[in-house]
Amino acid sequence: MTRIFLFSDTHGWFDPTLETYCRAADEIWHAGDWGPGVADQLRIFGKPVRGVYGNIDTTEIRTEFPLHLRFSCEDLIIGMTHIAGVPGRYKPDARQLFAEGLPDIFVCGHSHILRVERDPAKNNLLFINPGAAGREGFHRMRTALRFSIEGRRVFGMEVIELGKRGAIPDNFAG
Repeated sequence: MTRIFLFSDTHGWFDPTLETYCRAADEIWHAGDWGPGVADQLRIFGKPVRGVYGNIDTTEIRTEFPLHLRFSCEDLIIGMTHIAGVPGRYKPDARQLFAEGLPDIFVCGHSHILRVERDPAKNNLLFINPGAAGREGFHRMRTALRFSIEGRRVFGMEVIELGKRGAIPDNFAG
């Protein structure tokens, strides 16, 4: 069994609340828009860190992490890219990754919108966007995900609410 902690769009801010979840995980996954210093913070935990670079990331992150990532976890194939769209309306980066073969789990970030669903049009792959864990953006609640993989089974999916992003008017329609 592999315990996964997944988050994205930190934009250079590592919330101290994340530490507890990183320590409890077997692997830490980041779906892009790291920002400065976040990768260094994650290395402290001594766990495997898997991730892709996002559109705001500098050359330093782009050198360490790829645009597309494909890897195995337990008996599943994971595909990851930052800008992916959503099931039914995938963006070019997702379509490029799919051209290598459909993954069992497809992870992305960028939208700052938490979304976990099966895509029946893509061999029932599990689409996962953990939302945004950082303070930058238009999201109301900062979020991350933790779950476990054992063999081909994904279970224990839990949304971690990290608190409100910041001051957003109550009448905000986003």
